[in-house]
Amino acid sequence: MVKETVLIVDDDEKIRNLIAIYLENEGYATRKAKDALEALSFLQENRVDLIILDVMMPEMDGWEACLKIREEQNMPILMLSAKSEEMDKIYGLSSGADDYMTKPFNPMELIARVKSQLRRYKKYNVAANADSSVIEIGDLTINTDTRQVYVGKTEVRLTPKEFDILELLARNKGVVLSVSRIYESVWKEDFLKSDNNVMVHITKIREKIESNPKSPLYIKTIWGVGYKI
Repeated sequence: MVKETVLIVDDDEKIRNLIAIYLENEGYATRKAKDALEALSFLQENRVDLIILDVMMPEMDGWEACLKIREEQNMPILMLSAKSEEMDKIYGLSSGADDYMTKPFNPMELIARVKSQLRRYKKYNVAANADSSVIEIGDLTINTDTRQVYVGKTEVRLTPKEFDILELLARNKGVVLSVSRIYESVWKEDFLKSDNNVMVHITKIREKIESNPKSPLYIKTIWGVGYKI
């Protein structure tokens, strides 16, 4: 089973390491970034399930980083700040954060909030979408009960992996999914950077559902990031 991954972004190495120890003791995988720019670069090629984001950092603060992350991704973001004023909390949440804690914090409370945010995210972004067995996007129709795909009135035959990839992208319409996230969600194993399985399968799906695979209408490539519908 693939562990849920938390990205810890803080310019204080001791805080990064402390949070990582508590998270790893609870069974989470962790990744660390010393500033917002390093975090944004990491997110271009890697999937994470939640971000713990410090506010006060050099070059780019957490508020600006949060806004940039929200342009393309919707995983939970928990912000940390030494500022306890009410307006700072309001500003953090209005920037797209899901939760806000002030330093110094109780590590066990932080873990509890991480668990709560991940539960909420899964409930409303996975289970809710799973209620619909028919997904319609333009002329594309995906029936997840019968595992049939139609373009207009013409049925398209997909392999099981091709169907799983298309369904994943369709259920996350408008969201850019990284190659690693697609691979780990469909193949149920850790992604290796040299693996081109996702790219090969995307090419085959396009050949079957796109009238012009070189200028796709449905599956868009976001260069350096991944794919989206």
